[in-house]
Amino acid sequence: MAADYAIVGIFLIVGLLFVVVNVDIVSRLLRPSNPEPEKFTTYECGEDPVGASWIRVHVRYYLYALVYVVFAVDTIYLLPWAVVFRKLGMFAFVEMMLFIAILLIGFAYAWRKGALEWV
Repeated sequence: MAADYAIVGIFLIVGLLFVVVNVDIVSRLLRPSNPEPEKFTTYECGEDPVGASWIRVHVRYYLYALVYVVFAVDTIYLLPWAVVFRKLGMFAFVEMMLFIAILLIGFAYAWRKGALEWV
């Protein structure tokens, strides 16, 4: 039993050493190194940034992201359910319809509150 854990431990150590050696040591030997001041400037999407980097973002954008994450994460549960749907029977069907109903209620609430309007 302890030998099984030892094998797993050895693989973990070898894997970590492989990553450290390749990422740190070999990359330092192979990459070119000529730092210039221009390389340390801020660069985004091919354009030089204009203005301050700390700007106020409207809370609406965070609300869009939150609503998206909630619905995206919840719909992830639909695929495993659909794969084993026939094995689960009627109880699982009713349970999933209840789950989808709760999602639709949340969607209707967000829509009614105006959380999905862009402007």
